[in-house]
Amino acid sequence: MKDRHAAAATKAVRRALAPFTLGVTAALSCPVAAPAAPSADSGWPEYGGDAGGRRYSDAALITPANVDGLRQQWLYRTGDASSRAAALMRRVKFETTPILVADKLVLCSSFNEVIALDPATGVEAWRYDPKVATDRRPANRYNCRGVAQWRDPAAPADAPCALRVLSATTDARLIALDARTGLACAGFGKAGQIEIDTGELLRPGEFQVSSAPVVAGDVVIVGSSIDDNARVSAPSGRVRAFDARSGAPRWSWEPLVPQAGTKTGAANVWAPMSVDAQRGLVFLPTSSPSPDFYGGLRPGANEHADSVVALHASDGSLAWAFQIVKHDVWDYDVPAQPTLATLAIAGRPRDVVIQATKQGFVFVLDRDTGAPVFPVEERAVPQGGAPREMLSPTQTFPSDMPALVPSTLRADDAYGYTWWDRGACRDRIAALRGEGLYTPPSVQGTILFPMTGGGVNWGGVAVDPRGVVFVNTTRAAHVVRLIPRADFAATKAANPRKEVSPQSGAPFAMIRETLLSPIGAPCNPPPWGTIAALDLNQRKILWEVPLGTTEDIFPLGIAQATGTPNFGGPVATASGLVFIGATMDRYLRAFDSANGAELWRGRLPASAMATPMTYVWHGRQYVVVAAGGHGEVGTETSDAVVAFALPVPGESTRTVWDRTIDQPGGRAALRIGAIALGVVALVALLRRWRRRRRRRA
Repeated sequence: MKDRHAAAATKAVRRALAPFTLGVTAALSCPVAAPAAPSADSGWPEYGGDAGGRRYSDAALITPANVDGLRQQWLYRTGDASSRAAALMRRVKFETTPILVADKLVLCSSFNEVIALDPATGVEAWRYDPKVATDRRPANRYNCRGVAQWRDPAAPADAPCALRVLSATTDARLIALDARTGLACAGFGKAGQIEIDTGELLRPGEFQVSSAPVVAGDVVIVGSSIDDNARVSAPSGRVRAFDARSGAPRWSWEPLVPQAGTKTGAANVWAPMSVDAQRGLVFLPTSSPSPDFYGGLRPGANEHADSVVALHASDGSLAWAFQIVKHDVWDYDVPAQPTLATLAIAGRPRDVVIQATKQGFVFVLDRDTGAPVFPVEERAVPQGGAPREMLSPTQTFPSDMPALVPSTLRADDAYGYTWWDRGACRDRIAALRGEGLYTPPSVQGTILFPMTGGGVNWGGVAVDPRGVVFVNTTRAAHVVRLIPRADFAATKAANPRKEVSPQSGAPFAMIRETLLSPIGAPCNPPPWGTIAALDLNQRKILWEVPLGTTEDIFPLGIAQATGTPNFGGPVATASGLVFIGATMDRYLRAFDSANGAELWRGRLPASAMATPMTYVWHGRQYVVVAAGGHGEVGTETSDAVVAFALPVPGESTRTVWDRTIDQPGGRAALRIGAIALGVVALVALLRRWRRRRRRRA
């Protein structure tokens, strides 16, 4: 999956959850160092908090002791919801994470408008609209996860464009703006922008950029998001680098090693990248080669697809690569930002790369060599693929690092709200091919568990200085079935609401759907979404709790703590908090990093598909998240950016409504109570009417 099908699966789960309510009425042993004391102001200069994507802040003004007092401080709307057609808004993802650039909070809208806000008030300072075309259907929706910044060391601090905001667009442009004014930098490309050469496309939306660019020295590096399963010869997934000052091309790198007789493409980098400025390295999470579910035309391991890759940022030459999946036919690409951290190993600090995967694995690699820091092993995996398929006999597994999600779904594991529902799931699982992780796709139908959306997805992980990883996961299963080429048209016509993709050029098309019961419940047991803390040195899960409730998708707002699929990542702070949103309910949450206790929930205008961020501005800590829902998932879309802070003297505190009704289950209690009162009143009126009628008689 290269950006899109996690959400497509979640939409199926979301659709599924509403019907089945009809039947329901009712830390490390040897840390590197203690967390640094927070500075007067703590920033968030990069998409992942820092260039290494740790999603960790030394801000400590909001603590487990006072977090319950957090209240909404300001709310900003991009204007998309009020100015764009409803049909267009159903084709957006609002997944942006703002960054702090000098004295402004800078973000991008789903349509790549770059917006600067006052960090304390949320008042708009400037806006730049690149006017992306809205008549196309981008493969991964209209989406912009973030922007980057670059300071020109050769320019006076007050010179125009000395400090720049860099943004890449859905329609394959790279734009440089003056961070002070929002005006295009005239010396960059043509009038402040360059067009990325995408090569020949089937349609304009086949190629786009969705994740933030990264900057290493004076080089800005851009990945791409490419449509899945359309064709064997998909566009190249090459990574491109440009001069941050002029926009001139500096280098490009092809992820797939050329091999005679091979037909394939993609292996692109759609997820966020990371940078180690001291080493001059950029770290790439590469995706799967095309097409996802048939590899008979691309023999071998398909290096360097499905890999963590380190390039020299100055010239794009390869430093090292570690392949996580060989000859991928499961869409198990590397979906998350490689996270750079320093661990204490055998009493000495060691710089590492932490990579979480869709399979629920966490690999820890040496930052200089790519060698595994903790043991891995090759294990035999199921064989017997489709005709002409050339599967790898083994895949790489962490030897003793616990998996974050289960990977085997048997008939006896079937879940259901009733015996009938559960029995139907049991029968369906038994009829499908499901021999555990890496069972190859088949014409019979194969269970992929975890689904192609994870496990872990683009939200990635947060890492604190002790080496504890905080990570959210999704737990659902896909069914993938190969369709003989001759049957493609009939299958697509018979399944108008399902994902049926051609894989043109291959002997098989494919159909992918979430494994659900007849009444729409997931066939695997809950929780369907979690957040966990993983101690890397002890190789131990410290705690794990469900993430998300059914409140905003169940009738009456019934809130079941089943956990829901979730994609935006977590943020950890020095005070011992973890902040995260959930895909299917409208809350930003704070967890105690020590034990997983949920300490606070703040109501949002829509669900938060994005990763939050936090900063200290003029002595006050803010937590900010984009609350945009998700058109692909089916939740209500919005265009809101919400900031929370502790009240200062003179500001109102959280109300009784905030602490009761505006909490999971609160609205259900209110509505059910109102219905009960209405029924009582109706019964009383009926009795009164009958008594009056008897008197008249």
